[in-house]
Amino acid sequence: MGCAPSIHVSHSGVIYCRDSEESNSPHQTTTISQGTATLHGLFVKTDAADSIPSVLAYQSRQPPPSAGPRRKERRESGGASARSRTPHCCSVEAETQTSSSSSKASTAEVQVGPMRLTQYPIQVLLIFAEEDNQSNGFWWACDRAGYRCNVAWTLESALECFLDKHQEIIVIDHRNSKYFDAEDICRSIRATELSEHTVILAVVPRTSADQEETSVLPLLDAGFDRQFLENSSVTACYNELVQIEHGEVRSQFKLRACNAVFTALDHCQEAVEITSEDHVIQYVNPAFERMMGYCKGELIGKELTELPKSEKNSADLLDNINTFIKKGKEWQGVYYARRKSGDSIQQHVKITPVVGQGGKIRHFVSLKRLHCTNENNKQLYKSHREDKNTGDNSQSESSSYKCKNRRKDSADVKSITSQSSDAPSLQTRRYSSMARIHSMTIEAPITKVINIINAAQENSPITVAEALDRVLEILRTTELYSPQLGTKDEDPHTSDLVGGLMNDGLRRLSGNEYVFSKNMNLSHTHLPVPNTINDVPPCIAQLLDNEESWDFNIFELEAVTNKRPLVYLGLKVFARFGVSEFLNCSEATLRAWLQVIEANYHSSNSYHNSTHAADVLHATAFFLGKERVKGSLDHLDEVAALIAATIHDVDHPGRTNSFLCNAGSELAVLYNDTAVLESHHTALAFQLTTKDSKYNIFKNIDRNRYRTLRQAIIDMVLATEMTKHFEHVNKFVNSINKPMASEETSPRREGSETECTTNIKNFPDNQTLIKRMMIKCADVANPCRPLELCIEWAGRISEEYFAQTDEEKRQGLPVVMPVFDRNTCSIPKSQISFIDYFITDMFDAWDAFAHLPVLMQHLANNYKHWKTLDDLKCKSLRLPSENNN
Repeated sequence: MGCAPSIHVSHSGVIYCRDSEESNSPHQTTTISQGTATLHGLFVKTDAADSIPSVLAYQSRQPPPSAGPRRKERRESGGASARSRTPHCCSVEAETQTSSSSSKASTAEVQVGPMRLTQYPIQVLLIFAEEDNQSNGFWWACDRAGYRCNVAWTLESALECFLDKHQEIIVIDHRNSKYFDAEDICRSIRATELSEHTVILAVVPRTSADQEETSVLPLLDAGFDRQFLENSSVTACYNELVQIEHGEVRSQFKLRACNAVFTALDHCQEAVEITSEDHVIQYVNPAFERMMGYCKGELIGKELTELPKSEKNSADLLDNINTFIKKGKEWQGVYYARRKSGDSIQQHVKITPVVGQGGKIRHFVSLKRLHCTNENNKQLYKSHREDKNTGDNSQSESSSYKCKNRRKDSADVKSITSQSSDAPSLQTRRYSSMARIHSMTIEAPITKVINIINAAQENSPITVAEALDRVLEILRTTELYSPQLGTKDEDPHTSDLVGGLMNDGLRRLSGNEYVFSKNMNLSHTHLPVPNTINDVPPCIAQLLDNEESWDFNIFELEAVTNKRPLVYLGLKVFARFGVSEFLNCSEATLRAWLQVIEANYHSSNSYHNSTHAADVLHATAFFLGKERVKGSLDHLDEVAALIAATIHDVDHPGRTNSFLCNAGSELAVLYNDTAVLESHHTALAFQLTTKDSKYNIFKNIDRNRYRTLRQAIIDMVLATEMTKHFEHVNKFVNSINKPMASEETSPRREGSETECTTNIKNFPDNQTLIKRMMIKCADVANPCRPLELCIEWAGRISEEYFAQTDEEKRQGLPVVMPVFDRNTCSIPKSQISFIDYFITDMFDAWDAFAHLPVLMQHLANNYKHWKTLDDLKCKSLRLPSENNN
């Protein structure tokens, strides 16, 4: 099967067009009526395009690998050589269009910095005086490489073809000057603007062994890029073309893409200036011209030292800038510049060094925008009004007004309204409303802070104003407590883990709803439960004797209680902290409540089950026993913390918040995709508790105490939601750690430790921060447990994440943490990432407050374990040799 031929007739030449795989040579002979001769090719040049018949017959023949009698015969049958035709008809344009070559000529993806470009098939123009083995060699080489190839025989047709198709590679026959001057053709092509990104190759004759090789300089002067020693081998021609494609053509293609970048710069609102390493101006964009009042031609090629400088910059500032950029560091800050008119304007400048040739700094890119002050606005507005010749008046005034409005207290409302004569009543209402906003008596604290900083900036030294500018930029962001993760997030384990834990949800998918049981499990456990703490079976009692130790093994308790450790540990811990006495409830009520809560944990979950709840309860009790924690909290706080730890994951489905939101679960809809599980845990726990007086532990306390206790419990459970993790940690550090550190570094006074805890008690907000931090640390304390416990917990949480990924794939939901694929996941990497991003900083802060040397030692040992496995490329919990043992 052959494909239909592509026909194109130029104004000055014939187009050869390959019609099919069978027609695998550009040398078919056919005859066209209406006065034309037999021609060398598939299609015949004619002065009238419509004289070409709609259907052409082709002679089938085998591809001629080399020159032979057939070519000679074909030329003779035409009655004349290509040279003997009339000048108008002496050009031939040939284009490869076979089905095989079209399959090769696919697009390619090319990366230029952060840009991803699509490179289309290469186009080649062959300019030869006559058809011979060399032209055929390049023709077939183009066919093999999948390039589009055109052939021209004269200067006129060559220029016409190039201006039409803009070929990337041009091959010119330079072996003799009998028919045309190759260098003259090259110069003519180079004279066109389009040739800037074209590679031109000169085919030169071979020299004999006794002849000295000629210099390439004349060729380079004429505009050629390379020379090719005559060689009609298709492979030699193919190799040459492919090398050019992957060398000069690819480089020129990337350079051509810079046009898009320069277009973006030309339309950028920020002023951009690029200088060399010697501070010679290489480029400025139109925004820079408007800001500084110069034309591009006045700046390009000049050294920065030649331009007038503002005297308002201190010498220290200039030294500081030079120190930064010479070290290859980015500098940004406030800088005074002098416009062409002589006015000084204050700019916010960012200077970025760019590494170039030789791995050295070769450019400095400066981004400049007005540092908006009233003085700047007046000077710039005045300058734009006076500068009538720039043609940018309307744009400049618009820019000036934008600048005035960027900082609210910099805008003079009266002057702005007076400048507009259109719709005065509307403008007056609008700006009077703005004025009222400035004078609002009810202000958010952040607004007051920003206003104070703005006022302080007006009369501050440049370095202080610069620092305050950065402060304002930070304060105006929406996520003040969310850190900007560094290069670590490039690790897929880290990015998946952080993304999965720090996001409530991705997007809702209709039709895929994840619903788990809404029925409360109010039945008591079938295990024998003691009437009192003294009735505990001996094997369990023996384990519980060690419950005050941090190294307490919760998994042994899980085993002997048949996966119901919460009731037993709860009875022991609650008795130790006097919870029944505080709540004024019987031990039987407390025991029944613990049974109901534990029954609503899912034992089928590998991680979020009642064993995890018991583990968090144990850690909370351990922290409450530390001296500074105990001294900072009241008895109500302790009871609230123990209850919160007990209920904090009740009815957990073993899936993350993101999963529930993506699945469109009823809970996600109920809680608006916000803290879905944490809200459910607290709501269900209070529903279970108050449903029946048999296990209502709150039934005997007064209303006010109950409300205070309830609020404290809810606040702590909601604090375990990970999207607020960094906010809680940073608030704790700023409000608790730093004030304590400053007191500790000041001269010691007798009773200073007691005074510190007393101060914390005097501020309920600080107590709230401590309770949040305590339950957060207790909830994720697994990496701080003894190594064997840590490994067991790591295996359990990994299995739960694996199960979630399996279900997401099964239901067609977005995979929240793709790296948690049971077939490919590296558990050591996931643990390292979790410790690096969530655990280390938080436990450093908590240890500084509560003094927990044992935990910190375990954390260091466990981290070393995971790092060792990761270094050995082991993806499992232990080395294979350890598993065998």
